[in-house]
Amino acid sequence: MTRPSIRRRRGTLGAAAGTALALLLAGLTGCSSGNGPSTEAGGKVTLTFTWWGNEDRAQRTNAAVDLFEKRHPGVTVRTSFAGYEAYVQKLATQAAGGDLPDVAQLDYRQISQYAGSGTLLDLGPYIKNHTLRTAGFDEGLTRTGVYEDRQYALPMGRGSTGIVYDSAVFEKAGVATPRPGWTWDDWAEAGKKVSALGMKGPNGHAYTGLSDIGVNEDAFETWLRSKGRNLYASQHQLGFTADDLTEFWTFTDKLRRQGVVSQAKDTAQIGGAVEDTPMGRGLAATDFNWDAPFLGYPPLVGENVHLAPVPTTDGSVGQYFKPTMLIGVGAGSQHPKEAAELIDFLLNDPDAGTILGVTRSTPPNQKIAAAIGKSLTGPEKEVYDYGRKIAAYGTEAPPMAPPRGDVVLQVAFTRTYQRVAYEMQSPRGAAEDFVAEAKRELR
Repeated sequence: MTRPSIRRRRGTLGAAAGTALALLLAGLTGCSSGNGPSTEAGGKVTLTFTWWGNEDRAQRTNAAVDLFEKRHPGVTVRTSFAGYEAYVQKLATQAAGGDLPDVAQLDYRQISQYAGSGTLLDLGPYIKNHTLRTAGFDEGLTRTGVYEDRQYALPMGRGSTGIVYDSAVFEKAGVATPRPGWTWDDWAEAGKKVSALGMKGPNGHAYTGLSDIGVNEDAFETWLRSKGRNLYASQHQLGFTADDLTEFWTFTDKLRRQGVVSQAKDTAQIGGAVEDTPMGRGLAATDFNWDAPFLGYPPLVGENVHLAPVPTTDGSVGQYFKPTMLIGVGAGSQHPKEAAELIDFLLNDPDAGTILGVTRSTPPNQKIAAAIGKSLTGPEKEVYDYGRKIAAYGTEAPPMAPPRGDVVLQVAFTRTYQRVAYEMQSPRGAAEDFVAEAKRELR
């Protein structure tokens, strides 16, 4: 069944890079910036392509798709996007009905779930016949799309986590610029100094030094790895204990009680978009996030926002490079060859790489990454330079793809900590409940 096109209008570019992108698109031969949905007349093959992200990512992705259509006149691509949480829910519904889009952006944590349920197409034959080219990718990064020895997805970018911070507020509070090797205690102390300023957010709520990372499983994983442990030991076993999670949630809950991290009512509004974070809403001086969404902060917070490495435990690094997102083909696609060609174009075409920039962090094709790095400016350059800084500082190889139950457990992790934040349960009780639920889910 052909889906209706719901491609967003492209007339107004995002504030972060609108002018530069408009000039770029005007200079690319055969690429139209467009002022509405591209025509579908005359197309012999129609593909559906969906992803999550903000307007800037959508603008650039649609522009790259326009160029693909011009170079493949027999193919029309219908695109759609949404915020992360809405996207994940919709994709799960589509997957359950056997109706996954032809091409879909995927989170690292979804690979085991969808590949294991037969929802994704094995890309191996298209890599073997060179429809999909992976020679320019880091092998370790490429392996993150493998499930049971088959390649079901390819990375769209290489990224890592970081602490987004407002340097002007840090300076006002007398906090030094965060450097590689700073510790979780340093992070907490910075939050205390900022919170002591007594500032207020736009809604009158307290402006805190830190966002509450207790709701964030990614933050917990990074903290856990800095202590020499992992989130998962296998596809059916956790890599940590209730004691480990109790320690983490006791740490974050103590900061909440001290007024150092965002209030529960503000933490509860955190979603998949930068606009939903306490920092994005003008209520905190820092946020824990991946580097790709960093581009969404400057339009909201201002030019003083920057990226710092994730804190360490006595110098032990917990962060790692992972695919910021992956891309795969629905197992039920009627046009798998054309779907593979679209993926290859987005990942390996130099012009597509220039259009997309670092909207999904550093491109996986190392030649394209090096090429675009020479012309980046502003927040995009910061994301690119941050990746190089982290690589020089040292990171470990990415862990195995999480088990199929992890998508459910991510939601459970946030839900369980909310009970702690609202003082309905102790960190110990919540940790024991979560570990028990996780063990049931992973059986």
